[in-house]
Amino acid sequence: MVGQWLLELLFSIGRFFLHPLLYFFLIFSFLNGYWRVRRERKSFHVRVYDVFDDIRFTYTKGIIAGLILSVLFMLLGLWIPFGTLVLLTIWLLAVSLTFQPRFLSSSISLGGTIFLTALLNGVADQSPWIDEFFVSLDKTNYSVLSLFLSFLLICEGILIYRTAHYHTSPFIIKSKRGMPIGNHVANRTWMIPLMLLVPGGSLESPFSWWPIISLNGEPFMLVMIPYFVGFYQRIQGSLPKESIQVTGRRISILGIISLVVAAASLWAPFLSFVAAALALIGKGLITVKQRMNDNSAAFYFSKQDYGLVVLGTLPQSPGEKMGIKAGEVITKVNGKNVKTTYEFYEALQISRTHCKLEVLGHNKEIRFVQRALYEGEHHELGLLFVQDEKWKSEAS
Repeated sequence: MVGQWLLELLFSIGRFFLHPLLYFFLIFSFLNGYWRVRRERKSFHVRVYDVFDDIRFTYTKGIIAGLILSVLFMLLGLWIPFGTLVLLTIWLLAVSLTFQPRFLSSSISLGGTIFLTALLNGVADQSPWIDEFFVSLDKTNYSVLSLFLSFLLICEGILIYRTAHYHTSPFIIKSKRGMPIGNHVANRTWMIPLMLLVPGGSLESPFSWWPIISLNGEPFMLVMIPYFVGFYQRIQGSLPKESIQVTGRRISILGIISLVVAAASLWAPFLSFVAAALALIGKGLITVKQRMNDNSAAFYFSKQDYGLVVLGTLPQSPGEKMGIKAGEVITKVNGKNVKTTYEFYEALQISRTHCKLEVLGHNKEIRFVQRALYEGEHHELGLLFVQDEKWKSEAS
């Protein structure tokens, strides 16, 4: 029996690498990185992170979450018909063709799959091709799908909270008054590898109570799929990490509420659709709430009278090695007050071998950072500022 399970596990890994979404999202992530670099170059004449940074993020940050969810689904014995998996793949592909990661939330991908499955099953008698193409779609258990949705929505919120603030992309826009305003954007996707039970294989249930939803004695197989979730948030009224983590907490709470309703649907099946609708509507309300809060707040990354606001730092640059972070304000350079980038450049020239910066941190306390400068570094600290109107945006 153990050998049969190991063999099925190897087959499932092979199916994983044959899945079309695994390769489509390589293109998706590359294009996101390409458009990000173009936007950054337009604002600063330099890119912050390379074009492949989005691919590395997509294919590494969700692996542990996928392993944990797979173990959980295995322990619970949750299963999904092959035809439903095909429908989920088609729906994910259709949504991703918008190239908008915000539409890749589990509330839309799995929530939409629940309603689409019900719709196709409702018209299957008049459309025989549905049963032929979506094998065993009529065996879909909507309670199980709503449980998948809820668990993945909780996972989505945790991923957003823990990782979405990494490598946010800075750029500059003009306010309604024509003033330059700094923004950050998190435009993220995660690949979550999921191991799922699918009816129609050769494996038998190892426990009398497993799976949690009866397969009617039918054997099953293991299928590993690359499931993708996405997130988009633009921040201009606060620090990126703070704003993104608030959104992540809200999505996780929404997932927990949806999970309670989905669990109740095991006894009242109609509640599975209530859980899906709750996830869809709740996610939309969270997005609207975040935008309203951000738009009503004062611009965080804007020109200040008491110093230069740091919008970002280039990776591996002297500025990053000095520990300067986005949102901090440089008030003095080599003992000289600075309010514009021109003054910043001039103050750096005071000493071509050493620089000392007075920095107002996030805690509103002043600290001093200093560093020896090597050839060329007196004008290449790698700091990105919100420029005044007289100077073009660039890395200093």
